Amino acid sequence: MKSINSDQISELDKYYRINLINSLTGYKSLNLVGTSNTNGVTNLCIVSSVFHLGSNPPLFGMVIRPEREHNDTLKNIKAVGQYTLNNVLPEFYKQAHQTSASYPAGVSEFDECGFKKIYTEKFKAPFVGQSTVRVGLELRETIDMEINGTTIVIGEVVHILVDDPLIEEDGFVDHIQAETMTLTGLDSYYLPKPVGRLTYAKPGIEPKELTIKR
Repeated sequence: MKSINSDQISELDKYYRINLINSLTGYKSLNLVGTSNTNGVTNLCIVSSVFHLGSNPPLFGMVIRPEREHNDTLKNIKAVGQYTLNNVLPEFYKQAHQTSASYPAGVSEFDECGFKKIYTEKFKAPFVGQSTVRVGLELRETIDMEINGTTIVIGEVVHILVDDPLIEEDGFVDHIQAETMTLTGLDSYYLPKPVGRLTYAKPGIEPKELTIKR
């Protein structure tokens, strides 16, 4: 068994440490974040830091890297108050990866990386046309993390655009059929494989298997 203590972690080669820590917890959610500024100039970036906060109200959190001159995502979210989350499919994951490149401020990754913009009424942030699961959020809170300079963005789900028939009768979103990809580390992309879906856990009762569409 390999054992690495905190002193050894701090002495690791920078890129080895980045790869190690980023891939340590396994598969992460993968989304394209769509935003626009007050002049309507769009921005698109790939993130693997979205997490569920609650269903009533429906809240998602997202960790954004420290602000930089060319980082328009957080600036746009704060300025406009709306943004979108869009799933990544195998047919365009290389384009999605390219959105992480350091394009100059004001340059739209939608245009540079070949993504179609779609809009809904009374919602300013663009959705990704090629995605199959799209979520529109309104900013509710930001939390600046002193420990590493990142910002936690908390948004409320106010619009859902999902291709038919990906939402099942009980509300479950079928991400296998949606071809939603996932990620480990910063650059390794995967398609998940279904193992099982179980009923709600209760003490002393063995959960039953629910059907997953394959």
